[in-house]
Amino acid sequence: MLQALADFKIDGFPLWVVALVCAGVFLASFMDAIAGGGGIISVPTHLIAFGSLPTPYALGTNKVSASIGTVFSAARFIRSGYVRWHLFGPAILFALVGSSAGTWLQHRTPDAVLKYLLLLVLPVVAFITLQGREWPDEPGEIDPKKQRAIIWAASFFIGGYDGYYGPGTGTFLMILFIRAAKLDTRHAAGGVKVINLSSNIGSLVTQLASNYVFLGVGLVASVASIAGHYLGSGLAIKNGSRIVRPTVIVVLILLTLKVGSELLFPSFWGYAP
Repeated sequence: MLQALADFKIDGFPLWVVALVCAGVFLASFMDAIAGGGGIISVPTHLIAFGSLPTPYALGTNKVSASIGTVFSAARFIRSGYVRWHLFGPAILFALVGSSAGTWLQHRTPDAVLKYLLLLVLPVVAFITLQGREWPDEPGEIDPKKQRAIIWAASFFIGGYDGYYGPGTGTFLMILFIRAAKLDTRHAAGGVKVINLSSNIGSLVTQLASNYVFLGVGLVASVASIAGHYLGSGLAIKNGSRIVRPTVIVVLILLTLKVGSELLFPSFWGYAP
């Protein structure tokens, strides 16, 4: 029996590798449902598990569990009335187009290009996040046309980033929706889930078309993703800014460390030196 389990493989990977992926995906999904940025955990987990395989295989397989899990956290926000469809309905299309274009670019450009840009952007994002003691539980004043423009532009460009690379996508959207588009924390989080789901789907379709997905591993990891998203979204809905803002700060710190380590120690993450 034990020998049979030891010999059993999914997409050519032994069970311990699949278990490693599932553990990382659960933690990532829990964090992602609260404040975005789950890819900070799940992408490195896939990279380590897949060893020397090209990076697109890790990014593509990660999108399977990310897409399926996000369905459940998005559904919780929708059922609770925290998605404003007049804003985020059209934004779905922008996210789909942006993420598909980003994934197309991912297959044609070096990873290091975006990582150097991220190291410049992250300190600015962290400074904006740390400004002010509280994230709002009530919406701010803003011209509706300006609000739509901000949300739709963010959905396209951050959706493109999600398709290209991914980690931190939900966090960046969260910051823009609260600070620039003046949404309250819960409605911003609901919008993030809808847009993140759209960009995940757009990227996944492109990855599948390019054969960069281990579907069996991704589907098994989706069970862990569903559990993490369900638990995390419940905490975010219940606690609002009290839990979302601290989690965003943690995400930004982890993302900075991850990007820096990828540039300094590329071989550890499975990138070519």
